[in-house]
Amino acid sequence: SILDACAGMTALTEGKESHSSVIENGFESDIVVGTALVNMYGKCGRLDDARHVFDEMPKRNVVSWNAMIAAYSQ
Repeated sequence: SILDACAGMTALTEGKESHSSVIENGFESDIVVGTALVNMYGKCGRLDDARHVFDEMPKRNVVSWNAMIAAYSQ
């Protein structure tokens, strides 16, 4: 996904633009999208943003918890 690509390149600006698109299109409650955002922010070193997205997720699963734990370990 584009969020994975941004995370891999630590392209924070592009990742934030994608996050804005997610919100505009109403996908912020999607668990897969939320987890990808947590992953992207974590890999970009933005723990506060990763935690905010994680906290706002209506549902979390093992993958989203692992993404948050990985963000703390970066």
